[in-house]
Amino acid sequence: MPGATPAEDPGAVLDLGWGGSGCHPWVPAALWVPAWVPAAAPQVMPLLKKTPKEEEEDGDPFAANPESRYRRRATLERLVGLAPFGRARRPPPKDEDGDGGRARRRSEDFGLLRRLPGRRKASVDALAERPVPKRSSLLRLALGTRGRRGSVGERPPTVESEEVSDRDQDGGGQRQEGRGKAREPLSVLEILELIQRRELVAADEQIIALEAECMASSPSPVPTAGRQVRDVALLYEALLAQLWAVVGEAVPAGRPYPPLRSVIRVLEQEEAADRRHPPGTPGRPRALRRRWQEAVGRAAGERLAQVAPAAGLGGRLAALAGRLVGDLGAVRCHVAPAYPPEYGAFGVYARGYHRALAQQLGALAQRPLAVPDLYLLLDWHSNTYPREVLGHPEVGALLQAQALGPLLPPETQRSLESSCIAAVKAKVEVAVAQELQLSEDTWAEEASSQELQEGLATRVTGLLRAHVDRAPQITPEFGMEMAHSLLGVLVAFLHSFQRKVERFLEAPGEATPPDGATGRAIALVNCCPPFRTFAERLAQFGHPESEEPRRQAHAALDKVTRLCNHVLTQRLFEDLKPYFNKLMKRKWLTSSDAFDTIVMLITSFTQKLRPLRPEPYQVLVSEVHRRVLIEYVRPLLQVRLVCTSAKMRARVAARLGDEARQLRELFSRLDSASPWLDSVVPRLRELLVLEDTAALQMEVGVLVRDFPDVRRKHVAAVLDVRGLRGQAARQEILGVVQDLEQSETEPGLPRQRAFFSELAVAREVRCLPFHLPRLARLSRLRLRRPHPQRPGQARL
Repeated sequence: MPGATPAEDPGAVLDLGWGGSGCHPWVPAALWVPAWVPAAAPQVMPLLKKTPKEEEEDGDPFAANPESRYRRRATLERLVGLAPFGRARRPPPKDEDGDGGRARRRSEDFGLLRRLPGRRKASVDALAERPVPKRSSLLRLALGTRGRRGSVGERPPTVESEEVSDRDQDGGGQRQEGRGKAREPLSVLEILELIQRRELVAADEQIIALEAECMASSPSPVPTAGRQVRDVALLYEALLAQLWAVVGEAVPAGRPYPPLRSVIRVLEQEEAADRRHPPGTPGRPRALRRRWQEAVGRAAGERLAQVAPAAGLGGRLAALAGRLVGDLGAVRCHVAPAYPPEYGAFGVYARGYHRALAQQLGALAQRPLAVPDLYLLLDWHSNTYPREVLGHPEVGALLQAQALGPLLPPETQRSLESSCIAAVKAKVEVAVAQELQLSEDTWAEEASSQELQEGLATRVTGLLRAHVDRAPQITPEFGMEMAHSLLGVLVAFLHSFQRKVERFLEAPGEATPPDGATGRAIALVNCCPPFRTFAERLAQFGHPESEEPRRQAHAALDKVTRLCNHVLTQRLFEDLKPYFNKLMKRKWLTSSDAFDTIVMLITSFTQKLRPLRPEPYQVLVSEVHRRVLIEYVRPLLQVRLVCTSAKMRARVAARLGDEARQLRELFSRLDSASPWLDSVVPRLRELLVLEDTAALQMEVGVLVRDFPDVRRKHVAAVLDVRGLRGQAARQEILGVVQDLEQSETEPGLPRQRAFFSELAVAREVRCLPFHLPRLARLSRLRLRRPHPQRPGQARL
């Protein structure tokens, strides 16, 4: 440093050789005044005029032999009095073998750091930041250079020290001294300098030797805490820091990284040292192989943490996957081949990156996420990562061989799924309630069935379908749980829809015309099939608790369908009622006008049902079919007509058969889904035609089999119409019905299969066993029924 004094620059070297600038040719350079000496101090120059005694009194070490000043060298710190000269002239202690080998020089800086106030906890990092004082020679005389040696970096190269082994060339250019010459022990600072220059193999050898010296110098088997023990610990910290730094730099290099071989050699040296030390040795075993695996994991975590945050969760996950695939590709090509096979390097790196990615996903899972981000994170974990990372053409097969397992633990995945299901349920409940309210506001307006259907059923099921389609793509279990949750949402919606339909149809408003009410009912009942189909789809996911919500959904839809069908058929049966009252009378036997009008009104009514969907249409036509036959059979069971002869029975039976055929053909054209109703009139007709009692009993048994709700009173009414007077025959025939009633254990029939249970019967007619003249006139004396007398009965 030009112009600096020795006190300002303790590490500077005072060159005392020959030939300084401005010196006389015969004046030695030791007499030349350095450039940092001020020109205003001429009193320094008479140094040569002092006598040997004066020089000795001043402490000149060269006073005894002035010739030796040309063969000696000294550091600047000793020249300024920082250390006594006598310490350098101590003879080196002999080693344990008794030979006079060189002893390890102590590093005063380490002890100084421990003694200075405020520096007791100085770490190796702080020590490394402090400049290491150079041990350069102060006096370089022309004759001889024997004196204290410099540092490792400043020693002049020799032939033996320049010999490089094959392992050093592979490990980053570290040099070793020739094997023919014993390696000279280094001080702690010199070992630290080796670590900083990443001559890791040589530094590790020196640390192992220093550790052995500590063990040998300690009287007890376990070395006590001392300065050397602390120095070993600090040096190992510095060594490990450099080792793991090299490990972290190898992957980003993207090419073969020679310093990595030094790491491998250090690991091998330390494992050999672990085997040499007995069990229980403090600090041993160091298990650097395990620490190396941990360092690989930390390096992987740092690499993934350095990924620049992208816009949105999807971009972040894609960037993490790209970094992982790229780094593992570099490991496969450049890093793993540098390790011995027994290290399993690729597996170690793969597991490290897998754990690092799992930590990233776990941190993302702890954040509050919206529904789309929850879906994205779950899908990326279950599908995208196995497909794009584990299935990558370059590293996929190697990763799958490691059996890495899932990124997220099962409980974390279930927690994410539960959060997603709860968020979806809350969101969908609000959305479908808004849709129902908006649709209800338009029910009273002139809106077509198609508009109402698209405004409610299509949009509500669309809101649910978006999640039902997405969830099973992640995992089947998640799809099943999502479907069960949405089924509950749908059931709650359908109950609300049912209540609103009831209020609307029961009080449609005075200004609503009949045709308008029919159109509204058709539009509302058309909403039921999409809801019913979607409820079935949700129940088919197989959740064990889905049967009860499914039943509730169907019950709500059935009630809406019945309400709408009642509105649609109410006007029809009001128009049909007068014509049903004309059936089963004497005029009915001679005129078919009433029945023809009934068929015409039914046909005209069905023309208005074209806007209905197929499912509600079939339900409505089946209901019309059932009610028409009930109203047709009702007059017969009311015994409006009593046959007085076989000829009259034949006429009644023929008329019943013909009209039963016309009704069967009518509802067949209307695509009725209840063909079982077509047999009720023919069965009753057979009870009028048959003569044999056994045949009548058999026919009654068939009637009870086809219509389980038929009762004794119904058969008795038909026998009254037949005019059967024999009590014995009547009791034999009615006994069949009584026996079947007593043996019936089945529950009641559903409403759509009920027929005779909705038919009230007139009181049974008691036929006298003898002939009375003028029977037609006396028949008027029968006990009258509670309802008004019918004209047809008066003429019997």
